Amino acid sequence: MDVPIKRKHPLIRYKYYIGGGVLFIVFLIYVIAASSGPRQLRYEADRLTIAEVRQDKFFEFLSEDGIVQPILTVKLNALEAGTVVRVVADDGDMLVAGDTILILQNLDLQRSIEDERDELEKKRISFKESDIQMQRRTSQLMRQAIENEYKLRRIAKEYDVRRAELEMGAISRAELELAEENFEYNRVNTAMLMEEQRHDSLLNAIQITLMQSDFEREVRRFERSRQRLDNLVVRTNMAGQLSFVSVIAGERVSAGSSIGELKVVDRFKINMRISEYYVDRVTVGLPATIIYQNRKLPLRIAKIYPEVSNRQFAIDLVLSDEIPENIRIGMTYRIQIELGQPEDAVVIPKGSFFQMTGGQWIFKVNEAGDKATKVNISIGRQNPQQYEILDGLKPGDRVIVSGYDNFGDAEEIVIR
Repeated sequence: MDVPIKRKHPLIRYKYYIGGGVLFIVFLIYVIAASSGPRQLRYEADRLTIAEVRQDKFFEFLSEDGIVQPILTVKLNALEAGTVVRVVADDGDMLVAGDTILILQNLDLQRSIEDERDELEKKRISFKESDIQMQRRTSQLMRQAIENEYKLRRIAKEYDVRRAELEMGAISRAELELAEENFEYNRVNTAMLMEEQRHDSLLNAIQITLMQSDFEREVRRFERSRQRLDNLVVRTNMAGQLSFVSVIAGERVSAGSSIGELKVVDRFKINMRISEYYVDRVTVGLPATIIYQNRKLPLRIAKIYPEVSNRQFAIDLVLSDEIPENIRIGMTYRIQIELGQPEDAVVIPKGSFFQMTGGQWIFKVNEAGDKATKVNISIGRQNPQQYEILDGLKPGDRVIVSGYDNFGDAEEIVIR
């Protein structure tokens, strides 16, 4: 006898297929939801630095290391060409103005100056001879003038005698006229001779002045040439420390070439490099301080270098008051430059997150403290400890300020 077979319900018959399909649909929904939501990254809490956003006094200042340098470094040059005979000063010697650094020799220059000396002596002799000749000519004219004056006086007396004789009838009128003509001729001749003597004296004075000026000019030229011999001894014109001498004995040195360097060490400056971020904030005369032996010493910015290299520019600072006795070239000090007065601001501590975000965004932690999401922010001023927040955060918020290098492109951090 046949036994009827009962058919199973379709749900029972295809339960495995149905279950697999449900699981696939659930998985598909999860994948879609995960891909459409923010990218998450799980991170250990102890590997994060979380700071609170605060309303606080913000003091804008800049703190960087500065290196002590001499206030002035002078290049030493040879004024004359020559061969180094002897190097007198050594590297590191303390010198005063006028101290000898090295001695040069230039035989051609010495011969040239000797020739100029001989030429000057010839000019001096020629000038003396010309002066003697002019004095002799002047003396001759003076003698002639004296003789003519004497002769004129005699003729004048003879003329007076002739006129008296004419009145007595001893001579004729013709003889008196001859005496008068002779007197008039000698009078005019004597006057012309005196005028010639005066002109000659003036001419002699002018010639003597011109010759004297010419001779003095030659003397000055010779003195300048002779001073070139003095320049063969290279000396320092100021006090300082000789950094180095770049020539050795026997070396040929050309005129104007550098032979060493001198540092003025009675005063110092501090050179430091700061970020180009402050290029518009730092000005000459801005105050600064240095911590030296537990004391704050005031400084001021004396020079700003215009060149920007590796996103930094250099400045020089000088001490405003006392100079520490044991300060030395090459020592490093921490310098604090004041950029403004304390003001109320929303601030967060500085952190390495800035290197990744450029201050454009930050991870903000939720109230539960288990998640942090990316939010856009706006950073204003900064100092070595703080950033000023202009927008995007409020006091009481908590943010991750440690580095974001391991976060990749995550937009949400799950804090475990």
